[in-house]
Amino acid sequence: MKLLAFDTSTETLSVAVSRDDTGDVKLWQYSGTGGARASTDLIPTVLNLMQQAGLQVSELDAICFGCGPGSFTGLRTACAVAQGLAFGAGVPVLPVDSLLAVAEEARFSAMADVAQVEVVALLDARMDEMYTACFAWGAGRWTTLSGDVLVRPEDFAAQNAAAVTLAGNVFTVYAQRLTAVSERLPCITALPTATAMLRLAPQLLADGKAVPADQALPSYIRDKVAKTTAERMAEKAAAT
Repeated sequence: MKLLAFDTSTETLSVAVSRDDTGDVKLWQYSGTGGARASTDLIPTVLNLMQQAGLQVSELDAICFGCGPGSFTGLRTACAVAQGLAFGAGVPVLPVDSLLAVAEEARFSAMADVAQVEVVALLDARMDEMYTACFAWGAGRWTTLSGDVLVRPEDFAAQNAAAVTLAGNVFTVYAQRLTAVSERLPCITALPTATAMLRLAPQLLADGKAVPADQALPSYIRDKVAKTTAERMAEKAAAT
């Protein structure tokens, strides 16, 4: 199987290519600064890794992209690049939930020898909120227990008492507001990486999650990117 994967949903740009011609999987990967630079760096990085792998886009079995939730601009960038590459080459697109990629990255990096685990993935959504979802790993595959939602850190801390593992990039920025759970539950710092997406791809492809290029869409979750003046004034008044 030959796969390309990339994620620009956070401040990190992650790209990876894998090819398995004879049962020996080879991997080429890149991790660097994302954010505003992702729109200019993503395509050159993809082309560079594809060249290293000796692959043409038309040879790929699928193009995987982090569909979100995450940065609005980052998600649009990833989706547009995936669509552009896939449409011209006639290759299917595989949207991968960024929170599922977080869970897989945490499992692979810190719990590879654990047969069963429940992971709550958490990504900073800015505006004093987090994206979160819960997944279970068992029998060599992931199952979604609760889908992607947006939640305030203190509300999450008050609602989550189960003995699960937390994974994500929120444990510093919301440290004080997550104390109720972070001091009691294991916490693994993790981001949605392209290599995690490549590991997820076989299951997702087998489950029929690949789509034609024109049907690939980002998953925003939040329907707004800024607070109104009235909302900011109300919060300021409440804080005084």
